[in-house]
Amino acid sequence: MGFLSLNMGFLLCFLVFVSGFLNVHCGNGNSSVVEGEVLINGSSVIAETDGSFICATMDWWPPEKCDYGTCSWDHASLLNLDLNNTILHNAVKAFSPLKIRLGGTLQDKVVYEMRGVPCTPSSFVKNASEMFGFTQGCLPIKRWDELNYFFKKSGARVYFGLNALNGRVPLPDGSLGGPWNSTNAVGLIRYTVNRGYTAIRGWELGNELSGRGIGASINADQYAADVISLHTIVQDIYKGFKSKPLVAAPGGFFDASWFGELVAKTEPNFLDVITHHIYNLGPGVDDHLVEKILDPSYLDGEANTFRSLQSLLHSSNTSTKAWVGEAGGAYNSGHNLVTNAFVFSFWYLDQLGMASNFNTKTYCRQSLIGGNYGLLNTTTYEPNPDYYSALLWHRLMGTRVLSTNFTAKSKIRAYAHCAKRTKGITLLLINLDGNTTVNARVTMDSAIINSSKHQNMFPHTNFNRMPRKQRATEIIREEYHLTAKDGDLHSQTMLLNGKILGVNQQGKIPRMEPIRVNSSEPIVVAPFSIVFVHMPLIHAPVCG
Repeated sequence: MGFLSLNMGFLLCFLVFVSGFLNVHCGNGNSSVVEGEVLINGSSVIAETDGSFICATMDWWPPEKCDYGTCSWDHASLLNLDLNNTILHNAVKAFSPLKIRLGGTLQDKVVYEMRGVPCTPSSFVKNASEMFGFTQGCLPIKRWDELNYFFKKSGARVYFGLNALNGRVPLPDGSLGGPWNSTNAVGLIRYTVNRGYTAIRGWELGNELSGRGIGASINADQYAADVISLHTIVQDIYKGFKSKPLVAAPGGFFDASWFGELVAKTEPNFLDVITHHIYNLGPGVDDHLVEKILDPSYLDGEANTFRSLQSLLHSSNTSTKAWVGEAGGAYNSGHNLVTNAFVFSFWYLDQLGMASNFNTKTYCRQSLIGGNYGLLNTTTYEPNPDYYSALLWHRLMGTRVLSTNFTAKSKIRAYAHCAKRTKGITLLLINLDGNTTVNARVTMDSAIINSSKHQNMFPHTNFNRMPRKQRATEIIREEYHLTAKDGDLHSQTMLLNGKILGVNQQGKIPRMEPIRVNSSEPIVVAPFSIVFVHMPLIHAPVCG
């Protein structure tokens, strides 16, 4: 028998091996214990995601990009990132595949080097009089070759954000008008096809130009015409290909009226993906970010955006699907030791769960690397806590989403999916309370026990009320408990089942092994902890 610290407040969890299983027992004289029940409906699917739901962004920001006196981007730009870094390669390859969205604020100031289009300057130059504080930059063709070699080698699936401001003219209302000049974009797309760069799976038009826009805006009617133009370009250049890249837009903040007009004028199939951005925590300089992250009512507020967008798509005659194209939580590069620390996994995983519930197909995190919200450390490239949260989600949560509710007065967030690439169900429990341990029991509406000895149907199955012998010999589950090192929410080191997660000397991503727990025991969710629970022997009819 041994013990390990799993949370703040000196909570001790004892790991006890009994008949080959690992039971978890937690106790703390200073914290309360709440009994709760997780209700999972296994008879219907409420939403579906893409198989590669997890996505991360790579941005254009140069080292001179600073926010609130802090310059947090270093050499993490598409133009200067060390693509030969072993950890970076291994981190991307671990997802097999990882979707990567290339884009960001400066993408509408990028030109692409082609014959007759000189690449000067190749990097952005700081200039306070320019939009976003930087001059125009250029993507050298050599760098595009290097990026595509990296994508092929690491197995990434890439979505490139095109400059949508070429050809625009100022309008009296302050917005920009005139048709999109696609000449430079066409050159890049043709070059990409001619070079056989198959990692590029989609082309996205513009960044944050929807609604009122950030820095600039374009009305929805003109944007729809430009999207149709891009769709025509892609169909022409990829003519003869069995599958063609997706056309995505607008990569902006949700505005119901603007988005509604874009969808209506691109029906039924000119726009494959409608992308929106999320920075619902406010500016990175905010001193109350942690309070917002730990407040369930604040987190619930973003559901309105997901709900409104899905309602818009369902009521239209479109085949367009919704993605979160960029989400960093706190804008202006995030906040050091918050958006790159353990505490941010509460926000991030809750966002993934919420987005999935509303039929969002892909969720792109800002960023893979760069700023204070990267999945990887900007200078060492080592994974921050959210990288491991993303990887566990990617490996455990399947595409089919199940209705899930938690019945107890606690700050538990609960999400369940059919398991990925295996039988069973995966449950995610997030405890936002630092003083309450939750003992959660699972009840399912419609479930089958997948075992050689027990094939009975349990229409309303409570796995804690089965015969003791049956539970001990057949029904097990696998648990992944995520906690902060030393109980410090601002720690950039995450523990999995009490062990530090970190790359080895060769830069390899660590194995993430579960503990095996007898299903007769409740799921113990320690204060300020996250638990993925894979129940491989429990099968919901809708999981196939």
